[in-house]
Amino acid sequence: VPGQVMCDLMVKGPQPGDVSYESHEAEKRAIFESLKRRAKIVEVGLNSIPGFSCQPAQGAMYVFPKVTMPEGAIKAAKEQNVAVDTMYAVSLLEHTGICVVPASGFGQEEGRYGFRTTFLPPETEMERAVGLFRKHHEEFCARYGEGATHERFGDAM
Repeated sequence: VPGQVMCDLMVKGPQPGDVSYESHEAEKRAIFESLKRRAKIVEVGLNSIPGFSCQPAQGAMYVFPKVTMPEGAIKAAKEQNVAVDTMYAVSLLEHTGICVVPASGFGQEEGRYGFRTTFLPPETEMERAVGLFRKHHEEFCARYGEGATHERFGDAM
């Protein structure tokens, strides 16, 4: 029963006239506005990366960019029997510490590659993350681009 009472209080929040109502509403607005700014940072930042296409977040706390993969990466992934966006996601994690979910896990149409990522970290971290996404994508494309040689999946870039 105490858990139910606490959950009820948390969901309802203070009512107009309650001592904490104004501060609660201000905090809610600040959080909401920050989430909107973070969503925009990620959307605009990812869209500024050549080969990325990111739609605005709509009602969720994540975005789902489409990523153009170099033919060499697609070929290497097929040779190793792994989805190319899984290979990309593992590489991103290994080289930047950013964890994303490969789009292939969501049943994408053939030839659509990408990932899902959240924008919950603080705004300054989101700006930093966009820079890391860019750096990783440039290195990944250089590694698997036309005429490039590459190691097996999981080897260091």
